[in-house]
Amino acid sequence: FFCLSVGFCLGDADLQFMLVGGELIKIRSNSWKKNRFYKLQEDCKTMWHESHKAFRSNQTFSIDDIDSVRKGRQSEGLHKYTDASVEDQCFSIIFKGRKKNLDLMAANKDEAKQWVSGLEKVISNMRNLSRQQKSEHWIFSCMRKADKNEDNKMTLKELKHFLRQINIEVDDSYAEELFNKCDKSRSGSLEGSEIKHFYDLLTYREEIDVIYEKYAQTAGRISVRDLLNFLLNEQREQVGMADALKLIEKYELDETGKQKQHMTKDGFLMYLNHEEGSILNPAHKSVCQDMTQPLNHYYISSSHNTYLMEDQLKGPSSTEAYIRALMKSCRCVELDCWDGANGEPVIYHGYTLTSKVLFRDVIKAIKEYAFRTSEYPVILSLENHCSVEQQKLMAHHMISILGDALLTRPLGDTMPSSLPSPEELKGRFLIKGKRLNKLDAAFNNNNVIENDSVSEEDEAADSKENGQKAKAKKSKIKLAQELSDLVIYCKSVHYNGFEHAKDNQAFYEMSSFKESKAANLAETSATAYIHHNMDKLSRIYPAGSRTDSSNYNPVPMWNAGCQIVALNFQTPSKEMDLNQGRFLPNGMCGYILKPEFQRHLASQFDPITLSKGPWLKRKIFHVMVISAQQLPKLNKDKQKSIVDPLVRVELYGVPADTTSKQTHSIDNNGFNPMWNENFQFDIHVPELVMVRFVVEDYDSTSQNDLIGQYCLPLTSVQNGKELQLLKRPVGLNGYCFVELKPSRNYM
Repeated sequence: FFCLSVGFCLGDADLQFMLVGGELIKIRSNSWKKNRFYKLQEDCKTMWHESHKAFRSNQTFSIDDIDSVRKGRQSEGLHKYTDASVEDQCFSIIFKGRKKNLDLMAANKDEAKQWVSGLEKVISNMRNLSRQQKSEHWIFSCMRKADKNEDNKMTLKELKHFLRQINIEVDDSYAEELFNKCDKSRSGSLEGSEIKHFYDLLTYREEIDVIYEKYAQTAGRISVRDLLNFLLNEQREQVGMADALKLIEKYELDETGKQKQHMTKDGFLMYLNHEEGSILNPAHKSVCQDMTQPLNHYYISSSHNTYLMEDQLKGPSSTEAYIRALMKSCRCVELDCWDGANGEPVIYHGYTLTSKVLFRDVIKAIKEYAFRTSEYPVILSLENHCSVEQQKLMAHHMISILGDALLTRPLGDTMPSSLPSPEELKGRFLIKGKRLNKLDAAFNNNNVIENDSVSEEDEAADSKENGQKAKAKKSKIKLAQELSDLVIYCKSVHYNGFEHAKDNQAFYEMSSFKESKAANLAETSATAYIHHNMDKLSRIYPAGSRTDSSNYNPVPMWNAGCQIVALNFQTPSKEMDLNQGRFLPNGMCGYILKPEFQRHLASQFDPITLSKGPWLKRKIFHVMVISAQQLPKLNKDKQKSIVDPLVRVELYGVPADTTSKQTHSIDNNGFNPMWNENFQFDIHVPELVMVRFVVEDYDSTSQNDLIGQYCLPLTSVQNGKELQLLKRPVGLNGYCFVELKPSRNYM
């Protein structure tokens, strides 16, 4: 019973190699390169490695904590601190969240290949487990930890330890009662079938029984017709008998049940625990929107000061920050460019103690990772502080490294009148920055430049106001024509009012707005702002005073139709949750088509003062928070620290739709808390509503701690669904999900 799902490990040479383990060189710098022993634990979900730190002789990390494995010298550390001759011996383990990469070098290329292949197989196996399998895997792992003497038995003392491991606090009398109920042999310990009985009692879910018994109208089982009734009435799906039969064939575990076309309770639970039970509409998991509209008709996932890993004053700058943003399908990254030593431009946050990274290395990293998760265009937003000579080198690096993927002239043979679409720009890089002349110069061969000076970027000027500079600078900078010519569809211009923009600004010219300016316009001139964004791009950036890399609320900016709402991707926060939720549908491609009332010139939509129009679709949004399972312990150092969970449902959209409601907290139960609470929300503009489900550990004396959350647009919620995995914080053992039962009704 304790062997877990290691069968797949035993028949694979790479995984056998990892189970035995071996020496690897851990690399941190030119001078810090140490031999360390690594091995895969028998549970096939934990890596063990030796540590020479005081008070910590060994250390483990979960396979679930790994985001990806990179073969070769593909991390910034390995690129800096190893020679090209050992390329085939190197690999990096990239962790989720802010945990530092693990840069490693094997003794030879064959061992490196086995480590990479083995890790990828284990990661793939973990990700492909069903929720039911993940649940069992986690529970059995906790049982192994509780079995202190490793005799495959469980004493009463070990059972109490196990219950604390799985985040549930019970009094001694209840634990003893549970133990005695399972100890049929009266041996003073549980083993074999007794442990199985204990597991069944522990994982019994009353709420599933209630639903199953309601629809099991055929000799106590769910028939095809019963299942169809459930799908139509509870799940609100548009399906037929054939669809119900397919689900029975896919999820029913009992062969006799399959032959009789019945679904047992176990099969029903397997179905509820699988992808079909997800709250995210499965049709939205791939690109499903029209991608042929002009670029300015989309929200575009955008990062601010992309090069920073931490804060804005003294944190490290790194190519890794670009890789992480791009792998999250960020489609607009920022490059703060300054003169560097040896004539090579660098990227860092000017006039601060943040470290510097070579411009050339950043462009190489962007080239390598830009289209791994999305094939749609990436915008490189340049904040240029360089001398003319180093600007020329910037242009050279972008042309030579990005090659044909870099857009260097408008599409087509004639001067366009609107921006091209994401579909037309697939796999291309666009440069956002200053340009010396008009775009039509690309067609009439008019390359004569009378004035090579331009005003600096608005964000650069704003940073002066925040005192982030050592000395005064002129507001004009010299611009190299070689760099200017690379700016095609995203020419930076200063905002001088909506009327001025309407009369003087070309479609390819765009303005950047500080968050406070954008928020003010979104509140006082929302309709004008929306119309401005119907044929032009707008970029929003955080205030310079956010030195801790905190974020502003992006929702009012999206309500005003702003496309490039740039956030600090390196900072986990509610605002980033909303951003990731906004771009979760449409295949997570980084582009979301704006609602039609934000694209149609006749629209008079105002998110602040709602009037009648196609945007006003009044609905009631029903949510039933049923239960949660296996919520992670937040304080693992304290054995008796058990969470007191509550669930909050938050809605973000136009002001009239922004609200939240929460359940009561449940004391000392993170394993299987149950709420069964109903909430009802009145919705006015559903196409702009974001729904965020939050699970917190209640604390009466201080701020609640976040356990996990899940965020998505209301338009991507699948009716009647339940069992939703939570996202963030990462790196926590255990599998968090909260059962929800949403439905939507027209008023």
